[in-house]
This record gives sequence, C-alpha cells and structure tokens, in this order.
Amino acid sequence: MAFNHAQQVEVLNQNLFDMAGKVNVSFEFFPPNSADMETTLWNSIKRLEVLEPKFVSVTYGAASSTRERTHRIISKIQTETNLVPVPHLTCIGVSEDELVTIAEKYWQSGIRHIVALRGDLPESDKASEKPDIYAVDLVKLLKSVADFEISVAAYPEVHPEAPNAQFDLINLKRKVDAGATRAISQFFFDTETYLRYRDRCLASGIDVEIVPGILPVTNFKQLLKFSSMTNVSVPRWMHRLYQGLDDDPMTRNLIAANVAIEQVKVLAKEGVRDFHFYTLNRSDLTYAICHSLGVRDQHKVEELIETEKKREENLALS
Repeated sequence: MAFNHAQQVEVLNQNLFDMAGKVNVSFEFFPPNSADMETTLWNSIKRLEVLEPKFVSVTYGAASSTRERTHRIISKIQTETNLVPVPHLTCIGVSEDELVTIAEKYWQSGIRHIVALRGDLPESDKASEKPDIYAVDLVKLLKSVADFEISVAAYPEVHPEAPNAQFDLINLKRKVDAGATRAISQFFFDTETYLRYRDRCLASGIDVEIVPGILPVTNFKQLLKFSSMTNVSVPRWMHRLYQGLDDDPMTRNLIAANVAIEQVKVLAKEGVRDFHFYTLNRSDLTYAICHSLGVRDQHKVEELIETEKKREENLALS
C-alpha cells in the first residue's frame, strides 16, 4: 500500500518516538592544541553533559605533551562534571613500567574504565620491524594492575595493517580473551558492513558488545583524506550527497545529521542499543542528532511535562 506524504511523516515520527529511551550514547573528544580549541572543547563537554552519556572518552596522542593534556582533561572532567571520563591509553613508545605507573594513578584517582590501544607507529618504524607491544599486551597489563573495564578497537573494514579480515578477527578475540569488556568500532557508513562484521565476530566466539562508532561528516574533503589512511570505504551515494557543497556548511551539517540518524535508526532495528559518537570536539551536531533520537536533557523534559500537566489542570478548572 502506498503512503501519502502525511502518512510517511507520521511513520518517520513514530519510528523516532519508538527509539526514545532505547538508545545509549557515549562521546569521544581529543586534547586541544590551542586556547581557542580548549574553550570549544569545554563548551562542548558542558553542552553534551546534560544528555547523560554512559561515558566520555579522551584520545591519547603519541607525544608526551599530548598525553599530559589527556591526563589533565580526564582529571578536570572527573572533578568538574557529572560525566564518567574514560582515558585512551596507547602503548607504543612507552615502557611497561611507565604504563603500570599510569594505570595505577588512574585507578587511585577513581578511573575504572580505559580504552586500550596499540597506538600509531612513528613514521620511521612503519616500514621496519614489528612493534614490541600490542593492544592485547596492554589489556593484559591493565588487568594485572586492577580490575579495569577495558574497551578496545574493532575494525569492520579491517585494520589497515592487518593482512586479512580473519587475522583481524583473531586479534580482536585475543584482546577479548585477555580481558577486554567492549569493542568500539572504527567509523563506517555502510550499515551492512557493520552488521556482517558483528555476525563474523559472534561466529568467531567474540561475545562482547561491538559498539558502532558514528562520525557525523561535516567536511567531506577531509573525510576522503582520512578514510584513505584508515581503510574506511566512502560509498558512492555519499559522494553524490556532498557534491557541490564545499562552500555550503549549513547544508553539509543537515546532511551529516540525516546520515547519522539514519545509521542509528537502521542499527537500532537490528538490536544495537549503544552508539559511540566521534564529536571532533564539536557539540551542536551531536546534540541535535541525539535529540532527534530521543536522547535528551531529562531536566528539560521533566519541566515540559510539569508545564503541560499544569496547563491541563488549569484548562480543567476553567
């Protein structure tokens, strides 16, 4: 049966309404490298705090100065917000003793969840010998220090350095067997890619949650450069969507929000409930997407309900 426009809108509204309260979110931020970006970061954190995400993660760079910024941001989130801060921790270029010290300090400060990653190899090492330590080793080390909740990375389209998809799955299973409690996926745009990957994980005995990483795309040219380095395919339909919009940021934002909402809607229908948003330290788009998905400021929702209740009472008395 064909639907008219009004019926199609009603179906869409109902689908979004049905998702309210059924979607959990988490957000990723990165350490800023300037005073202006620092201000943007904290404005974004405060804006998104009211959505009560499960946690917020902060990335961890290779340089020592970036690492210190990560520690500082985690500490500030912990002391000045109601959010659960989750630091990324990488093991390339860091000694085992240093990693143990960092982990112990985090545990003592009340951090109970860490995103454990190998980290990027220095340019000088990429074509030489294999690294001495991998993410699985970091997971084992963290578990030897304390009973951390540990998230690790998953790659629906295969890690750029993996020789094949099966090798990549085996590596993820090793991380889970070592104590990882969750995997967060690299961003992707073809939902079938994620769903097929989730099926392969289950078939391989990987029984932890594979949280899809969602990246709202506002800069398509930048995405193309980044995707070529991360082995993420950009579908032809995305090229067509962003065509001719280089000088039209407003339309790009609208398209980015729509694509992300559609991704979450499709995945939610397939039983996915947790989503990890790569915010790029910007709050507006992520806030709007979450609002559309029913993830809202509960204080405002309660105020609106109370206002509507009083309005109905006044109408009944009049």
